[in-house]
Amino acid sequence: MLNPIVRKFQYGQHTVTLETGMMARQATAAVMVSMDDTAVFVTVVGQKKAKPGQDFFPLTVNYQERTYAAGRIPGSFFRREGRPSEGETLIARLIDRPIRPLFPEGFVNEVQVIATVVSVNPQVNPDIVAMIGASAALSLSGIPFNGPIGAARVGYINDQYVLNPTQDELKESKLDLVVAGTEAAVLMVESEAELLSEDQMLGAVVFGHEQQQVVIQNINELVKEAGKPRWDWQPEPVNEALNARVAALAEARLSDAYRITDKQERYAQVDVIKSETIATLLAEDETLDENELGEILHAIEKNVVRSRVLAGEPRIDGREKDMIRGLDVRTGVLPRTHGSALFTRGETQALVTATLGTARDAQVLDELMGERTDTFLFHYNFPPYSVGETGMVGSPKRREIGHGRLAKRGVLAVMPDMDKFPYTVRVVSEITESNGSSSMASVCGASLALMDAGVPIKAAVAGIAMGLVKEGDNYVVLSDILGDEDHLGDMDFKVAGSRDGISALQMDIKLKVSPKRSCRLR
Repeated sequence: MLNPIVRKFQYGQHTVTLETGMMARQATAAVMVSMDDTAVFVTVVGQKKAKPGQDFFPLTVNYQERTYAAGRIPGSFFRREGRPSEGETLIARLIDRPIRPLFPEGFVNEVQVIATVVSVNPQVNPDIVAMIGASAALSLSGIPFNGPIGAARVGYINDQYVLNPTQDELKESKLDLVVAGTEAAVLMVESEAELLSEDQMLGAVVFGHEQQQVVIQNINELVKEAGKPRWDWQPEPVNEALNARVAALAEARLSDAYRITDKQERYAQVDVIKSETIATLLAEDETLDENELGEILHAIEKNVVRSRVLAGEPRIDGREKDMIRGLDVRTGVLPRTHGSALFTRGETQALVTATLGTARDAQVLDELMGERTDTFLFHYNFPPYSVGETGMVGSPKRREIGHGRLAKRGVLAVMPDMDKFPYTVRVVSEITESNGSSSMASVCGASLALMDAGVPIKAAVAGIAMGLVKEGDNYVVLSDILGDEDHLGDMDFKVAGSRDGISALQMDIKLKVSPKRSCRLR
């Protein structure tokens, strides 16, 4: 007998409904979330046992839009949905980023989240609905998850913040910001803006976090009614003796290796230290788990880098906390392109081109929310040679699509209006070297390439990635972070804009930090 459990609540100008217990009862958890006729069905399946030798958390998030949701038949030859569109990929990343840090350290069981758009109101974007659904389904599932999270879109119209604006309202808004977080902390921010001030952007983050508390409260109430028992999962006990033995062999050597400023030389030395340490330990005791030894060595690496930063010592490449890496800027580097630039910041480099076309070259996008035309295209390519590796080369991966979208947001605010400059513009960023913040290097290179092509942009724009290392009340904010500082730190904060204001902001936080504090750290 089907026995659905339903909760309804008002969320700004919209009514949200959470329903579980009606469909997909063989999944670990399933929720139908609707917001004014936009409905997303979200399922979660978690494996009770981890695969032998699994040394990472295999979380998969799939977001898929069905054309029947809008009362349409797919226009493709096969008349059915195919591979994910760029928009679907971006929303899948939007769901993934705030939930991933909420799974406990050491949890390596496979988890899959699938969000399917089954009904759509053209005025209500499904992305916020899908994020709420993923949060609710994970909270109901019993899987170890330190949620729930809330999610909100914030607009800025007539000098007022607007919660979850409609599609028509967004056309009049100077801001499109998505914020997600737990009851106490902001975990993710994604936004584009028309050169707003720092205070206006901070206010939007705080406003969104305050408003989304009603979502968190209602998910908690739903869990009380319909939640499954929490899994009896415990992390593997810490082997203090083994940790101490590994540290005795490797800590001092790793500390020395992290004083090597050249990335490739440093990586080579770190690999040698790890290999020799593992070989020594396996020779002493062949029953040891090589994956466990690798995790201990990674923890030592992390501690070496973080403790040095917190102690006020120079960073990995010798810089102080607020120093920017050396810049090399060149324009007109390719003879037959309309515009080109080579932007180098330390060991991160982007070759960026700008190409002009007519209105006929615009991209026509047949999306679930309706057809639209895009006259500004931004494509970001990240080949494996940029980090000294080999790998597959082909269609863009999720990361490339996400970074390209962020870089596009950084430049969009300064692009000329179509009535003044009636051309389609395509920018392509080829990342030729990477050691942190390649998306922001793409923003800088795009600004240069557009000017080289004669595009009358409203202002020059630039972008930078900031980082944070925090232990207790002691914290250090880092300017222009390296890849290692991103990976081993507590926050990745990318911001782009002109002298007049902010055009794009992306923030991912691994800590429980209040919204005001996260954006006000100095």
